[in-house]
Amino acid sequence: MSENSAFKLLGEHITELSSWLDSFPKGMVRPGGEKEELDRAGQVLGELVERLKGNYPFQSGIYAGQMLKPPHEVAWAAYALASLINPNNHALDGGPPTSEMEKEVIPVLAEMIGFVNPVLGHLTSSGTIANLEALWVSRQVSPDKAVGFSGQAHYTHSRMCEVLGIKSIEIPVDDFGNWDLEFLEHHAGAIGTVVVTMGTTGIGRVEPLHKILPICQKHGIRIHLDAAYGGYFNLLARSGDIDSSAWKLIAQADSLVVDPHKHGLQPYGCGCVIFKDPSVGRFYKHDSPYTYFSSDDLHLGEISLECSRAGAAAAALWATIQVFDLNPGGRMEAMMRVCRNAATQFADEIQIKGNFLILENPQLDIVVYAPIIGGNSTLLAEESTANSVESGNFHQKNRSKTSEINKNSEKIFKLGMDAGKEGVYVSLYKIKSSQLKSIYPDLEVDSETVTVLRSVFMKPIDTEMVSTLVDRLNQFAASST
Repeated sequence: MSENSAFKLLGEHITELSSWLDSFPKGMVRPGGEKEELDRAGQVLGELVERLKGNYPFQSGIYAGQMLKPPHEVAWAAYALASLINPNNHALDGGPPTSEMEKEVIPVLAEMIGFVNPVLGHLTSSGTIANLEALWVSRQVSPDKAVGFSGQAHYTHSRMCEVLGIKSIEIPVDDFGNWDLEFLEHHAGAIGTVVVTMGTTGIGRVEPLHKILPICQKHGIRIHLDAAYGGYFNLLARSGDIDSSAWKLIAQADSLVVDPHKHGLQPYGCGCVIFKDPSVGRFYKHDSPYTYFSSDDLHLGEISLECSRAGAAAAALWATIQVFDLNPGGRMEAMMRVCRNAATQFADEIQIKGNFLILENPQLDIVVYAPIIGGNSTLLAEESTANSVESGNFHQKNRSKTSEINKNSEKIFKLGMDAGKEGVYVSLYKIKSSQLKSIYPDLEVDSETVTVLRSVFMKPIDTEMVSTLVDRLNQFAASST
């Protein structure tokens, strides 16, 4: 669907919905006069458009930096339509239709990720709030136990434990993200819940649920899955496109979080928390003297820590799911496959000229790579795999210093950003120097950390655009020396 088509559809439906709204008595007063208000609004919106042009081109294929993905046309059109009414999904009387839509999408999301219905869940304003709720329930279930998570988990888990007054235990990982399972076993008695990240936001690693689960089951530890970033990739795990070792065990977890405003094509903010055991709803029990009176049915505010929540978010997600079904072989799976293929193609092509070295083959759609400029490290073409990288199986011409890689990364980043439509937008990513040295043995370490480059392929882009990104990065690499 083109943007022009979306605007036309939106205009037609706004007219219809506005007619329905106009059928009710107005009784509203515009202080200062409607004409003056609308004239000023037109001026302000013009100023807004000019200021919005200061954004980076998130919608373009040349943007492969942060986790930013413009919503699908049907999502923002549905959000805009619902916003004319501005329903509040806290209580049924604040938004009966959008509350029903929210209840309809939860089991669909649960099934897509691997939970078995019936479940208890709701949308949230973000993945952070969704994870906060999951950890809050963990505290209710195991009030005297800590929450454990790995050193590569999202930084907010530690912060949320502080907010909730829960002790946290960080489980060490090695340079390749492997958990120290002996450490977990040793501290199991103190842990009530373990957070397993299904797609880290740094490098897109899927943590080894299949190795963690037996230890947790042995010690009666709950498992919470942070699938905020990676949740939609279960579609590819079910089809065999990616390793399913961890994904196939999701149903054995106790709770999970997914962010439809990431791969689900939604506007910010739209997170989701789902619990396998619907009885945890008892922890939310409360009373409100003015909201829960229009129906004896479950009000979403009765199973949520948040009060007011945008019904428009539920409308947008519901509408998108009607277009991009989440079933095996559906349009959402096809879109995820294109994103994943773009990442793997990029990872292969970025190494060919020897200016860049990938840290590891992408598990999802994130690629992290170091500018080893000037042919310092050229992978053998037939050995361009994670194993060959880890074993150091590549030709070497010169030694590189971590301080030089820092400078090269920052130069390429700035050159790409400053080139406008002829540029490329990537992001910087800081890692331990030991992590890069483990795959590049001749690296001379003269700094504790090293800044490398990172690209996120959340948007489906064609093969030609991937090659364009690689060509431009190589050009900027050449000009940065």
